[in-house]
Amino acid sequence: MNAFAALGHVVLNAVQRLGRASLFLAQVVHVSAVLVRRPFLVVQQIYNVGVLTLLIILVSGLFVGMVLGLQGHNTLARFAAEDSLGLLVSLSLVRELGPVVTALLFAGRAGSALTAEIGLMKATEQLAGMEMMAVNPVMRVVAPRFLGGLIAMPLLAVMFSAIGVLGGHLVGVGLLGVDAGAYWSQMQAGVDFHDDVMNGVYKSIVFGAVCTWIAVFEGYDTVPTSEGVSGATNRTVVYSSLSVLVLDFIMTSLTI
Repeated sequence: MNAFAALGHVVLNAVQRLGRASLFLAQVVHVSAVLVRRPFLVVQQIYNVGVLTLLIILVSGLFVGMVLGLQGHNTLARFAAEDSLGLLVSLSLVRELGPVVTALLFAGRAGSALTAEIGLMKATEQLAGMEMMAVNPVMRVVAPRFLGGLIAMPLLAVMFSAIGVLGGHLVGVGLLGVDAGAYWSQMQAGVDFHDDVMNGVYKSIVFGAVCTWIAVFEGYDTVPTSEGVSGATNRTVVYSSLSVLVLDFIMTSLTI
């Protein structure tokens, strides 16, 4: 009986927390329209969560593309289909690896930073001070960060895929001797804009919304102590990563 009671307690807490997070998201979306008159707040957050994450995205994309080039060439060589290496690399990146790996890196770098920043603002009573001055902290602090992450994620995913394709070209053409014309022509002929490119863009938008939502909620809902901020940052990375993988499976199954 104690085990069932503990399980029920965990489930009820999870449902209650999900409900609070959903109401919080509705509040963030409601006040986001006001930011049209203050676009500089959103631009600043795009820089913080997007531009400052760009380096790790580009480096990771380059090496992921190079590894795909090596592994793909090794597999395709068994069937004398090395000319299809460009198609293999591009489809792998655009449809799956680009959005997913970008979201995981985004959660680890930008998501944890957002949670820690908002959590420290709560721990040092800056959010309470805003409320005392009749400033809505959700509109002033949370909403710009949410929109910044939502806008930055698709752009980062596109850059990840683009640099990954160049990494595959660097290995396949420069190192393994694949014909450059065949590399690009097979890619252009086999990659469909709507079914492949836009599918990856849709995934990155969903992943960006979910990862940023989790990050800002965990920061805003954290216990205002150093231990609470640490736990919230850890939960952000774990929940975001699991959500990205589950959503990727669901969205892939719906589009196939």
